[in-house]
Amino acid sequence: MREPHGARQRGRLGRAARRLAAVVVVACFIAAPGPAAALQAAGAVVEPPALLLPVQGKLASELSDTFADTRDARQRGHEAIDILAPRGTPVLAVDDGRIVKLFLSKPGGITLYHFDPTGQFAYYYAHLDRYADGVAEGQTVRRGAVIGYVGATGNASADAPHLHFAIFRLGPEKQWWKGEPINPFGYLGGRKP
Repeated sequence: MREPHGARQRGRLGRAARRLAAVVVVACFIAAPGPAAALQAAGAVVEPPALLLPVQGKLASELSDTFADTRDARQRGHEAIDILAPRGTPVLAVDDGRIVKLFLSKPGGITLYHFDPTGQFAYYYAHLDRYADGVAEGQTVRRGAVIGYVGATGNASADAPHLHFAIFRLGPEKQWWKGEPINPFGYLGGRKP
């Protein structure tokens, strides 16, 4: 037995309305400021989210907390963690966001600065062997995208390629080169021994 024409039409309209409602809900979710933005507006200190490990194939259990270590005969703090890996291992974006600076420095070698989607945190990747093809300043990046490759550039030992990874809480000026250092160890799934 065939459905009457009106019933079939109502069924199509019902499905179309449900699809439209789903699109509207998703659009509102994407466009609405997240809880981090609301907390920041209220003056609360916002913490970084749980992040993806930035070196492909590494496990959180393999990380060492080197944040409080010193460098240059105790002249400065490390304020980052080093993740040892073979030269050429892909380096992944730890979070969604935007690449704000590609920079060559004496200590860090080939480096990349990436801001999180809220503009509250800068992620710093240093001692890269090279950038991934197509990586550019101003580019939007998705969590897990290959952005570079582990190396030993800058002041890194040639026989110990690694990724030097740091997080900075940005000030209101949003300057890529400075901010309050945050220990990345726990945000990458590391656990204190």
